[in-house]
Parts: sequence; C-alpha cells; structure tokens
Amino acid sequence: MKKLILSVLVIFLMANVVSAKDKKYGATLTLKEKTKISDIYANPQKYVGKKVLVEGMLLDVCAKRGCWVELSSDKEFQKIRVKVNDGEIIFPMEAKGKTGLFEGMIQEIKLTKEQAIERAEHHAEEQGTKFDPSTITEGTTLYQIKGLGAVIKD
Repeated sequence: MKKLILSVLVIFLMANVVSAKDKKYGATLTLKEKTKISDIYANPQKYVGKKVLVEGMLLDVCAKRGCWVELSSDKEFQKIRVKVNDGEIIFPMEAKGKTGLFEGMIQEIKLTKEQAIERAEHHAEEQGTKFDPSTITEGTTLYQIKGLGAVIKD
C-alpha cells in the first residue's frame, strides 16, 4: 500500500512539474471549451465580437514587440493572428514552434486596398522581407483574435 501511495504521489508531483513549465501570459484563461480555428473561418460572423479559446502551434511571433502571434489552424494552410495591445503582453520569439492556448475576442477588420498594402508593407518590414505592392489589387476582410490571455506549453 505504501508503494502505491508513493507511486501516486510521484506521478502527481511529476505532472505538476510539467504543467509548471507552461508559460502564462495576460489574463487567466476562463473558457474551457476550445473553438476550432477552421470553424471560425467557416462562419466568421457567428464569432465576431465573441470570446473564444483556440489552440494551435505558433507559426510566427512579432519580432519587434512580441505583440502578435500567428497560430496554425486544425485545417492545412490556414492560420489566425492573435494581436494584443503593445506592451500589455509580450510573446517571446522562443515560443515559435510551441503549442499554445489563446483566449480573446474575434475581430473583423475591413481594409481598403491602400490599408491592405500598408499592412503588408509593415509586416514585410517587421519580418525583414521584400514586398511588391502590385500583388494587392483590392481591399480585404481579415479576422483576428484580440488576445486577452494565453498559455504556451513548454
């Protein structure tokens, strides 16, 4: 019986050590049920203005301020950006490639052609890549998450 109790205690302590490595950012997560990123894109108007909890691998992190991350979707070649107010939460570059849970509000952003070009130029500058403005021929609508809190798994 002592061995069983000791084994359970060791397993419990190991589980706590693993979860202690997870890094928490911003507000404590409040939602329990995850929303698939593909579901958000399949019916974005259902989610605009609503709080969601999503999970995905961090594909990219803002190199200048750590103020946004791009998450992979459960659907191939799909991703969503989680944007936080500058300085409120700072996501580290080392988080790239890790999996995280992110809670926040779905936002719809309608951009004119000029705004879309400006946004793409800004992103290219942040990433140190080249951008050809002629590749954008019209305005667009983007969906992103205004991040409130996150847990990045180690």
